Formats: sequence, structure tokens, C-alpha cells
Amino acid sequence: MRNFLFFIFFLFSIHSFSQNNMNRGYKVNVGDLAPEINLELLDGQIVTNESLIGKVVVIQFTASWCSVCIKEMPHLEQEVWQRFKDDDFILIGVDLKENLEVVKNFIKNTEVTYPFTIDKDGSFFESFTLPKAGVTRNIVIDKTGKISFLTRLFDKKEFQQMIEHIDQLLN
Repeated sequence: MRNFLFFIFFLFSIHSFSQNNMNRGYKVNVGDLAPEINLELLDGQIVTNESLIGKVVVIQFTASWCSVCIKEMPHLEQEVWQRFKDDDFILIGVDLKENLEVVKNFIKNTEVTYPFTIDKDGSFFESFTLPKAGVTRNIVIDKTGKISFLTRLFDKKEFQQMIEHIDQLLN
């Protein structure tokens, strides 16, 4: 009986580790086709999977209440958007479940210029993540529509790897 309980504990531990550390809250993987994208940007432009073919895309999930997001956004603006915006590239900020006035103030306060949209009900976010996953995520999608890089939180080393990956995809 003791060995059986240990075995059950061991299996539960492996499952918990894989949910929290291996996939970091994602239900998508590198190499998967991106889930359905049908977004209306704040400027009125409609963005879909089809309209993004031929571009390298970074989808940044964020929110005004997220301190890690706020820390990351100037880096996204300067090191990613300003560097690649004139290439076949788009960075889309996706605010999670906030109203338009809050998002406009958030954009103004963080001084970002990349395109933004609002995921009003969180369904777009949940097409990439497991239930109750945390925000502060970047998803890189290659020119064919496949997920090619995933980040979680703001780790400078991982962020640099993402920039190098984007550069490789564009060149």
C-alpha cells in the first residue's frame, strides 16, 4: 500500500511539474499552426490568419495591471517593434479583458506605438493557454502561420533569444 501511495504521488508530481514548468501554461506548442486569429485592432484594421501569411508575427498578451508586462513593454517597443517594423513583421499587443479607455491610457503611459487590440472576453488568450494561465506572454508565428517561439514572463535571456529568432525568420 505504501508503494502504491508513493507511485500515485509520483505521477501527480510529474503531472504538476509538466503543467507548470514544461509548457508554462501553454496549450499550444512550437510547430503547431496558430489558433484562429480574427482581431480588430484599435485603428479598425482586421487581422486574420490569412492576412498574416508572409509576415513574422509577435502576439504580446498584456494588461494594465500586470507589472511584468509594464516592465517588458519598453523593450518590445525599442528592441523588437522599432527594429523590425519596416520588415515583413507585425507586433500586436493584446490587452486582456479591459475596457477601451483603460487600454488607451495604458498605451499612452507605456509609450508604445505598436498595434493593439482588446481580448474582451479572454477567448483569444485561452486559445493559446491553459485555464487560469498568467499573462505576460509573447507568441512568435512564422511566415507560414506556425508557432515558432513562446515566452513567459520577462526573462532577458529568453527575450534576447526571441529577438535573434525573429531576426532569423526575417532573413
